[in-house]
Parts: sequence; structure tokens; C-alpha cells
Amino acid sequence: NFNAGVYLLAWSQKEDVVGLKAPKKEKRVKKENRTQPPVEAPYVAPKTKISIKPVPDKTVEIFDGMTLLDLSKRTGAYISTLQGILADLGEKVESEFDSISIDLAELVAMELGVNSRRMHTGEGKNEPRPAVVTVMGHVDHGKTSLLDALRQTSVAAKEAGGITQHIGAFVVEMSSGASITFLDTPGHAAFSAMRARGAAVTDIVVLVVAADDGIMPQTLEAMSHAKAANVPIVVAINKCDKSGADPERVRIQLGSEGLLLEDMGGDVQVVEISAVTKTGLDKLEEALLLQAEMMDLKARIDGPAQAFVVEARVDRGRGPLATAIVKYGTLVSGQHIVVGAEWGRIRSLRDTAGNITQSAKPAMPIEIEGLKGLPMAGDDVVVVDSEERARMLSHGRKKKQEKDRLRKIDEGMAEELEIKEETPERVEMTIIVKADVQGSVQAVTDALRSLNSAQVFVNVVHVGVGPISQHDIDLAQACGAYIVGFNIRSPPSPITQAAARANIKVLLHKVIYHLLEEMGKAIVEKAPGTAETQVSGEAEVLNIFELKGRSKSKGPDVKIAGCRITDGHFSKSGTMRLLRSGDVVFEGPCESLKREKKDAETVEKGNDCGLVIQDCDDFQVGDIIQCVEQVIRKPKFISTQSGSVRIEC
Repeated sequence: NFNAGVYLLAWSQKEDVVGLKAPKKEKRVKKENRTQPPVEAPYVAPKTKISIKPVPDKTVEIFDGMTLLDLSKRTGAYISTLQGILADLGEKVESEFDSISIDLAELVAMELGVNSRRMHTGEGKNEPRPAVVTVMGHVDHGKTSLLDALRQTSVAAKEAGGITQHIGAFVVEMSSGASITFLDTPGHAAFSAMRARGAAVTDIVVLVVAADDGIMPQTLEAMSHAKAANVPIVVAINKCDKSGADPERVRIQLGSEGLLLEDMGGDVQVVEISAVTKTGLDKLEEALLLQAEMMDLKARIDGPAQAFVVEARVDRGRGPLATAIVKYGTLVSGQHIVVGAEWGRIRSLRDTAGNITQSAKPAMPIEIEGLKGLPMAGDDVVVVDSEERARMLSHGRKKKQEKDRLRKIDEGMAEELEIKEETPERVEMTIIVKADVQGSVQAVTDALRSLNSAQVFVNVVHVGVGPISQHDIDLAQACGAYIVGFNIRSPPSPITQAAARANIKVLLHKVIYHLLEEMGKAIVEKAPGTAETQVSGEAEVLNIFELKGRSKSKGPDVKIAGCRITDGHFSKSGTMRLLRSGDVVFEGPCESLKREKKDAETVEKGNDCGLVIQDCDDFQVGDIIQCVEQVIRKPKFISTQSGSVRIEC
């Protein structure tokens, strides 16, 4: 009680005591009279913060029926976070052992910012399916002619210059009753991306090599695509009916490139054919059926389908159309699908003959109608349960694509800032690309971007499928762009007149060679060139004349070198270099150049002239004077025999 009494005494006397802090007096605030009732605001739950370990470019494998625990382990996110995302999507998952669909798993992965790869199970009824065969080879080695002979139709006649421009998928009924799905891929170097997509969906590659031409650069490229996709190769040596054919030389070349042929103890079959005379086609058919039988090709036919887009285009009356090949399951008309970042409901399915069919089984190429937008060639076709789910998946994929695009732009701008000081300033050439199908758009765009050089930056500002429209003209006028149309019809006269009034160059081509050649010339013209110093002429001093006693108005005394041009020409605008015994004595601009007492701009080889160099009076007989001029050297457009093009500065 004594201690308590001391503290109470100190407190009453307002004295500071060690360890005891007096509370501060607060000001009294008069409360306002509330005349209105308080506003009732709805309760807003705090947004859950997504916590995930930062892993750059992380890709997780997802499958149908995976549990929430599996998804949590693969993505590194908490289960409560995943449950919150699913609740936002309208799905209630209480237990971590509950299974979710593959579509929900992809939506959750996109929300987390993680890349996902769909893994489709092979469970179900498996049945034998036809082989998907891709015909590859160098340009003009007879790929389309071979397919023409196999299916007894004329496709090569419709192609510009006999060169296939985009992928065609066809089902060929063999004489033995078996059917084989053929993909005809273009042979030009610019369409390597389309050829790579063809190898991604194929089972067997037929490598066509001309017997009179042998292995060419694109033959090796086709071999590398097939090996990278782990696809067996059957070699077809074409044009064996020609006089200069040498199949043995082709065999030796293929063996030297690492292709183990059957003749040399390997497992790669070789067939000698002629697409024109139709000889050896039965042997090629036997080789393909034998290879397919060895591979024992089977696929699940029941359940939702998985397909890959081979080509996409816009039809004037039917809208966006996608040519696809079914890999698993059965695609049925009326289903809701998501193709890449686009979605839609299948309005109709058409086979390669153009007939409407209700369903498509594995290895069957079909044309899908009913998409809301144009997909990219190579996109996968995914069947979903409802329109709402299709919309959500499409929206999420578009959002992710835009995010990736902006990230690439940021990375490119950072790289440009780093190398801006080292590289000279470039001129920008803006281009708008329009083509008949999506695959051609991508291939033409890649080919044009390969024409980038140190002086000209090729900037493709817009790409599209279909004819040239007024919107394209307006965009080209706004940014001063060229419009490149590939394999499309000529625009109507109002569009042509609008382009002429706006001074917009429209280039229409059906063959990629001619398109790249014309664009290469345009790029060379637009290039600023590099300034180089070169000796344009050389003269020998034969005599020296002096003008003395000039008036002040005319200036001081002048020494004139009487010269004879021994090489090239002299120009008054050039810089004069005085040489004595091989050493440079003086260098300066030309003050006066006369020929036969008359002022001259240029003096050619073999003529005499009088020359005055500004601030120079140290001439001697026998000196050599060089005329140095600055010239602008333009880059060169180089096209090789294999079809590749480049700009050389």
C-alpha cells in the first residue's frame, strides 16, 4: 500500500513519475446533428490475392478429371486461391479431391498467368484409322502432279505457275479399297512454316525428289521437319521417265545426308515413280500401306473430338471457314467449339468433296463453318459443353494473347534502346498484307519480314484474309503503307480509284517469287543508302600559272594548276586532293574549274583544264591531283536459285 500511495500522491500533484505516462487531454468535438438516416452500402468481400511462385514461362499439363490438389501442385497456387477463382467462374468446388473439367483447369491456369498444355487421354474405343500422309519436297519436283495422278483430278492446272500456294487436304481412295488422307504442302522456301504445320499432324512423309535434279535446299529442310516431328519417311523419286534421270545419284545423295535407305540396310523405303506417265504409283501405294500397317494406327472414335486447323479462310457468303483434320474422337455438327482464340457453334461440316456431313471421324479432313472469327492455321479445335464456356475460354485466350503480344513489344523496345546507339537510323517501310487464306498471310508476312536490313525496317502494320477493302485504303493513307495482295481478286474500281487518289501503291501477285522481287526493288529504292568517298578522277599538273597584281575587289594573287585528266573525270563540286610522291600534301574544295577559258562543271578524261584549289598555292609540275566525291551506295536485292531472298547492304 505504501508504493501505491506514493504513485497516487504523485498523480494528484501532476508530477512525472518514471514509468508512468500521463494521458493527453483530447479536444471535445461537437457532433453534428444527423437529420438523414445512414446510407446502407452492400458488403463487398475483399478480393483474394493470387499467390503463386514466380516461375518464368511455366507450362503445366492439364487433363480432364484432374483434382484440385493436382492443379495446385502443378501451378504452385494455394487450394483456397483455386477455389476462389472457380467461385468467380460460377463453379463451387468444396473438397481438394473433387475433379474438374479440362476447360475449367485451363481457365484457372490462365487466371494464374500460367501456360497450359492439354493432355487428352486415349481411353475409349480405339479403331484403326487411315494414315495422314504429307507430301514434301523441293519446288517444282512434282508433288502436286503426284497427287493429281493419285486422285485423278487436276489441281496443278489451277495453281499459279504450277506452284502450290497453300495446303490442300484430300482423301484418296486406293485401288485396294484403303483410303489415305494426303496433305499437299507448298515447296517454296517462304512457306516453311506451313510445311512445319503439315508435319505436326501427319503420320507418314512422302519425300518427293526429282531424278534429274537431285537433293535441293528445301529437300533437306523437309527432311529436318520430318525428323523433328519423329515421322517416318517414304522417298518417291519422281520424273524417272526423263532422259537425264539418275535415280542412283539421288540414292547416294540421300544416304550421304543421313537417310538410311532400305537398299543400304536401313528402314526408309524408296520408290521410283513418274507422275506424268503414272508408272510406279501402285508400288508407292503398297509402300504407304505397308508403313501404315507397321505403325498400327489407331484412334479413339467416341467422346469429344480433338482436331487441328490446317487452313483457314473467309468466304464471302459463309463467313470464316477452317479446314481441320480430326485426331481423336468424333466431331459432330451442332457442337460448341473453341478454335485457338475464336469460338463458335458448328453450323455445318463439309468433306473434301464439298458434301455436308453430320460427323467427322479421326484422320478425316473437314471444313468447319460457324466460327465467330478467323483462327490461325495450326490452332487446336476443342469441344466444350456450352456456349457460355466457349465464350469464357475464347475471352481468356484472347486476353492471354494480347498480354503476350504486349510483353514481346516491351522486350523488342528494350532491345532497340540497347542497340540504338550502335546502329544507324533506319527508314521504316509500312506494309499491309491481304491474302486468300490464313496460312498464306502468315507465310507472306514472314517472307517480307526477312527482307529487313540495316537501312530499311519492314513493319507489317496489318494483316487480313479476304479482298482489299476501304478500311485498308484508309489505314494505308494514315500510315503511308504499301498494300500487298496475295492470291486475291482485283479490288473493285471505287477502291482502285481511292487508292490512286491517295497515292497508295497496291501490289497484287499470285506467285510468291514475283511478290518478293517487286517488294525487294521497292525496299532498295526507299533505302537511304550509305555515303562513301571514292576517287572519281585523277590529273597530272603540267604547268602553273599565276595571276598577280589583282585589285582588292578581285581578291589576292591566285595560282592556277594547268592539268590533264588522266583517269575518270573531274567535278567542280568534288574535293581536290594534292599528292606529291604518293603523300597527301593538301586537301580542300575546288574554287574554280575551267576548260578553254570557260567555267566547267565537269571535265572528262583526256582533256586539259585549269584548276584552283581554295587556300592552296603550293603546286609543282608533276604533282598528282585527285578528285574525291561522295556517292550514295544503295543496298542490293539478292535472290538465290533455291528461292531465298535477302537485302545486302
